[in-house]
Amino acid sequence: MSKYNFDKIIDREGTNALKTDALLSRYGSADLIPLWVADMDFLSPPAVSEAIIERAKHGIFGYTCPSQSYYDSIINWVGSRHNWKIEQEWLTFIPGIVKGIAFVIDCFTTKEDKVIIQPPVYHPFRIIPTLHHRPIVDNQLILEAGQYKMDLAGLKKIIDRDCKLLILCNPHNPGGRVWTKQELIDIAEICYDNNILVISDEIHSDLAFTPNKHVPFANVSEKAAQNSITFMAPSKTFNIAGIVSSYSIIPNKELRDKFNKYLESSELEEGHIFAYLAAQAAYEGGGEWLSEAKNYIWNNITFVDEYLKANIPQIKAMIPEASFLVWLDCRELGLPQKELVSLFVDDAKLALNDGVMFGAGGAGYMRMNVGTPRANIEKALDNLKKAIETKQTRS
Repeated sequence: MSKYNFDKIIDREGTNALKTDALLSRYGSADLIPLWVADMDFLSPPAVSEAIIERAKHGIFGYTCPSQSYYDSIINWVGSRHNWKIEQEWLTFIPGIVKGIAFVIDCFTTKEDKVIIQPPVYHPFRIIPTLHHRPIVDNQLILEAGQYKMDLAGLKKIIDRDCKLLILCNPHNPGGRVWTKQELIDIAEICYDNNILVISDEIHSDLAFTPNKHVPFANVSEKAAQNSITFMAPSKTFNIAGIVSSYSIIPNKELRDKFNKYLESSELEEGHIFAYLAAQAAYEGGGEWLSEAKNYIWNNITFVDEYLKANIPQIKAMIPEASFLVWLDCRELGLPQKELVSLFVDDAKLALNDGVMFGAGGAGYMRMNVGTPRANIEKALDNLKKAIETKQTRS
């Protein structure tokens, strides 16, 4: 019996939740089941809410600073969960991982420098460098036996002396791959030898499903440690994205000093009261909640896979090794992308992420968020089944 009620339907409308309150502007209709933006529809761990409420009772919200307990909570969590012994001086608060990527681009590259990404991948990896006028170089992932793998041979071929940065999604979004230690070692070798700095976005690191084990990029080799900037956060893990409590981990002192000086020049390294408080509370008191949440999410993933196989075999789920996001292969429906999106939005009344937004290799796919009560998923899949049957009957 679960201690937490993940089946509870919580109305998020009217709370300025992006997932619900931006439906009309993003999808043209507010009457959709929202399974798109990557936050969960579960109450965050009680430890977080209780810490925030207790602190709010104090009534004074002046300038704040991170406590020793805050740093210790991160160090202990990363050490126990990911077997990576980090030092306090390696840590710096950042106001969001996407913002952190932008900071690294601005700090370490010029407009002549190329940024390597491995699509299909989280769309800000492409959007942010583009907005900073950096050329993008695609090293598309290889789809093999229903899972993605990195094209290391292709990476070596596309590298030239203008390539200065590679953005790694570890674990991968939208495919959910948990990269192996050897894959990460290989990436580290290639990038180190070619003077290409690696950003490792590890925001989904705590959501790996057994037997998969997240491997921090910087912990696989000395070359990786000395040539990377890692971003982590409790936001996806504990459903506290709106609090904004991300941080960077940089073992290399030269990189760390340059990056920290950049942040300090605009006071970007300073968090707010609840950013520090929520992160500490989650890491110290959210372990049991996380275990049960992952179990619930895994059961949702299994349900989606089994439902599709039994009722909509034209759509196949890529089973994630981490995260609450499921990459749906809809190519067998034979629909142009615009019609595929219309099928989900207009016919099935579902808001999912259009696969094309993730770049090369995304056409024919949709990304589904299953971090929600089972009833929402059941209704969504029933809607989709009926929409496809209706479309097939008409044609």
